[in-house]
Amino acid sequence: MRVLISGGGIAGPALAQWLGRHGIGATIVERAAAPRPGGQTVDIRGAARCVVERMGLLAAIRARCVDERGVALVDSSGRRLAELGADLFGGEGIVAELEILRGDLAAVLREHVGPEVEHRFGDRLVALAQDERGVDVRFASGRTERFDVVVGADGVRSAVRRLAFGPERDFVRHLGAYTSYFTVPDPGDLDHWFLMHNAPGGRVAGLRPARPGTAMASLTFTSPPRPVSREVLAERMAGVGWRVPAMLAALRDADDCYLDAISQVRVERWARGRVVLLGDAGYCGSPLAGQGTSLALVGAYVLAGELAGNPGDPAAAFAAYQRELGHYVAAGIRLPPGGVRAFAPNSAAMIAVRAASMRMMTRPPLRALMSRQFGKAERIALKDYAVARS
Repeated sequence: MRVLISGGGIAGPALAQWLGRHGIGATIVERAAAPRPGGQTVDIRGAARCVVERMGLLAAIRARCVDERGVALVDSSGRRLAELGADLFGGEGIVAELEILRGDLAAVLREHVGPEVEHRFGDRLVALAQDERGVDVRFASGRTERFDVVVGADGVRSAVRRLAFGPERDFVRHLGAYTSYFTVPDPGDLDHWFLMHNAPGGRVAGLRPARPGTAMASLTFTSPPRPVSREVLAERMAGVGWRVPAMLAALRDADDCYLDAISQVRVERWARGRVVLLGDAGYCGSPLAGQGTSLALVGAYVLAGELAGNPGDPAAAFAAYQRELGHYVAAGIRLPPGGVRAFAPNSAAMIAVRAASMRMMTRPPLRALMSRQFGKAERIALKDYAVARS
């Protein structure tokens, strides 16, 4: 079986590693010219933690984890209005026990793939043509190849989904806000806490620990769909106060800025013929849902196992993949109560309500509600797929 995976972030390398363990070779094509370092902090929770344990990568991931003790809401002077420690909710709260920079997790996954996996950077898919026996793929580089299966693990803006399933507007829902992540110098006083500040007008700023000497900044603003740029971001965040002026100064020269809409992806059926979607390309709840990395890791485990169990029948493998993962994904992409409006309130009064709600999360009855929300990462019984090698 020849498998092509579009996307070299988290889902793609995780799938390639599991395929290799089942004795199936894979080619990963990534449009970036080289691996992307840094990126936002992501978490590994629930069933995804079991997956990385089965991969034998838990120790390597722990070694690169960010030391983050919890999340706190602060006012413009830095005074804490509410806080949630990372040890609450069994280590599965807003800040989880396993927090790692996206680029570092991707590096761990790449470092542990076997010789069956070929990486191609600086290329991308531009056309697909499939029949009952395979998929002909044309790349931007001009080469054309045939594969048995093509996997779209290329994120919310998936090219594979567009080529095989249809236009983005049919599957991607804009949730009413834009967000950015970029690296800034460590201010030296975070004390291992993720700090967040709300400002009127639906604006949110965040600062959290990253690698030694650095921190990860995030800036979010509510808006209907519109063209965005760093200049637009700076205009919308002007006048927020707190530490935002320093963040905006760092934004001008940041070489790792990610800026995009906060969106949710819903695809009813994740396969079309011999093309299948994995992770954010097929199911994404947005950063508000907080399960993207876990869904990608668990999805890769299940998809590889089902392909290995049905090597001559991709349709049966894809049907089993959706059947095994469907309820887990449905729970994982569900937005928390209030969605964007609760995360980025418009008025000072609603910001005060948000802080009060966060303080109440540790007390009944809200604690039970939040435990159910965070507990959705556990809602799957992982099959034990036999592998050809450990």
